[in-house]
Amino acid sequence: MLENFKAISASYKSTPLEVRELLAISDLDAGDFINKAKEVFEDLNDLLVVSTCNRTEVYYTSSEDLSSELIKLICAMKGMTSEKYQQYFVTLNDHFDAIRHLYRVSMGLESQVVGDIQISNQIKRAYQLSADLDMAGPFLHRMMHSVFYTNKRVSQETAFRNGAASVSYAAVEMIEELTVTLLEPKVLVVGTGEIGADTVRNLKNTNIENVQITNRTFEKAEQLATECDYKALPFDQLWDAAHKADVIISSLPIADFFSKEKVSELEILAFKCFVDLSVPRSVAVDVENIPGVLVYNVDDINNRASKALEKRKASIPQVEAIIEEAISEFGEWAREMVFSPTIQKLKSSLEQIRQEEIGRYMKGLEDDEIKKIDKITKGIMNKIIKIPVLQLKAACKRDEAETLVDVLNDLFNLEAQDLKKK
Repeated sequence: MLENFKAISASYKSTPLEVRELLAISDLDAGDFINKAKEVFEDLNDLLVVSTCNRTEVYYTSSEDLSSELIKLICAMKGMTSEKYQQYFVTLNDHFDAIRHLYRVSMGLESQVVGDIQISNQIKRAYQLSADLDMAGPFLHRMMHSVFYTNKRVSQETAFRNGAASVSYAAVEMIEELTVTLLEPKVLVVGTGEIGADTVRNLKNTNIENVQITNRTFEKAEQLATECDYKALPFDQLWDAAHKADVIISSLPIADFFSKEKVSELEILAFKCFVDLSVPRSVAVDVENIPGVLVYNVDDINNRASKALEKRKASIPQVEAIIEEAISEFGEWAREMVFSPTIQKLKSSLEQIRQEEIGRYMKGLEDDEIKKIDKITKGIMNKIIKIPVLQLKAACKRDEAETLVDVLNDLFNLEAQDLKKK
C-alpha cells in the first residue's frame, strides 16, 4: 500500500480538444466506471475519477499497473477502440509522481488558466463520488483531506488565486464591477462560441441571475441556457432584448454586427455596456462615441487577465513549496500507517501478558485492590509501549522502520502471537 498509488492522464497538454471531448466522463458515467472497475479488478483499492474540459484522469491504488486496462474500460464505455486513444494518455506509475500530480492538479498548477479556482470543486465532487461508492480507503481519505488543507493554505498565504486570469473570468469580473450598483442587472449573451459559453458558465458563480442567451443556431443557445439555468431567445428577438439589457456580451464572428446606427436606436437610460469577445470585433469602433455606451474589447480584457496571470505566476514557487511540505507530511503519515499493525500486535502481546499475570493474583483481593493493580499495570504497559512507538516514528523519517519492525517481531515473537489468534 505504501508505494502503490498510480494515475493515468489525458490533458490539454497531450490531447487536442476534439479528443478530450470524446474521452470526457460525466458524473453519471464516472459512477458507472467506478462500479465496473470494482467488478473487473480485484487488486484495486482507492479509485478517483477526475474529468473536466481540460483533462480526464484516473487515480488508483494497486500493486499492478492497470493503466492499459483502465484506458480500455474508458474507451469501452464510450464505444471506442482503445488502440486509437491510448497514445493520448500519460501514465504515472511512480507512487510519489502520482501523488505530486494530484496535488498540482488540485491547486490549479496544471490548469490551462494557472490557478483555476474551479478545479478545486471538481476534485471535491470526484472524491465525494469515490467515498459514496466505497472506493476511498484510509489512504485516499487522508490524502484528500491533506489536499483540501493545502488548497486552503494556498488561498490564504499566497496571491495565487487573486484576480481573474482568463478572458472569460476577467470579463465576468468586469461585468460584476460595472453592475454593482444595479438592483437586478440584465445581461444579454449573443453567440455561444467557446469563449462566450465559458463566460456564461462563469456568470453562474456570481449573483447575476437575469441572463438571456441567443445564437444564430437556437438549439445551441437552448442547450447552454438549460445547462446554466438561464433563458434562451431566438436570434430574431436579439434587438428587443438588447433594448432592455444593461450588459451585452458578444462573441459573434460577424465584424461590426453592432454598428453605431443600430446601437443608436437602443434605449439608454443610464448606461449600456458592450463586452466584445469577438475577433474581428463585432462591436464597431465608433459605438463607444454614443453617449451612455461603454465598450470593452478583447484587448481590454486580456490586459486585465494578463496582470492577474503575472501575479499568479510569481506565486508559483511559494505554492510549490507548500505542496512539497504537504506531501512530506502526508508521506510520514503513510509510512507510519504501514507499520501501525506492528504496534497493535505489540500492544496486544503486552496486554495478554498483563492479563495473564494479573489473573494469577486476583483471588482473594478486594475490588478496590483489583482496580489499583489494573491501573498500575496499565500505566507500566503504556510507558513500555511509548518507547518503541517513538523509535518507530523516528525510524520512519529515516526510512529505517523495516529494520526496527523486524527487531520488534523477533524480540516479542509477534508473528507467532498473530498465528495463535488465527
